[in-house]
Amino acid sequence: KKPVTRMIPGGLTEARPATPEIQEIADQVRAQLEEKTNEKYEKFEAVEYKTQVVAGVNYFIKVDVGDGRYTHLKVFQGLSGQNEGLELSGYQTNKTKDDELTYF
Repeated sequence: KKPVTRMIPGGLTEARPATPEIQEIADQVRAQLEEKTNEKYEKFEAVEYKTQVVAGVNYFIKVDVGDGRYTHLKVFQGLSGQNEGLELSGYQTNKTKDDELTYF
């Protein structure tokens, strides 16, 4: 029998470079973020991400919003896996390029 590799429940994966799929997720919650922060971002480029498997998936995405500023997004995707189920469940502003994505 092969050993079962289990993710620690609630554990975050290693940071990985953002993919087009991650950019798409960030783009879909951009309006929610802009509404919450009362800002319009000229740039919104996902640079890296981590995931957490819960009853669905939490995506932690670092986004370059221009002028050397970064925002960390926490996006929840329900089990259906359909993109309409994306919810911006948290965010952290005023981050730098070197700030590590952590659980929040």
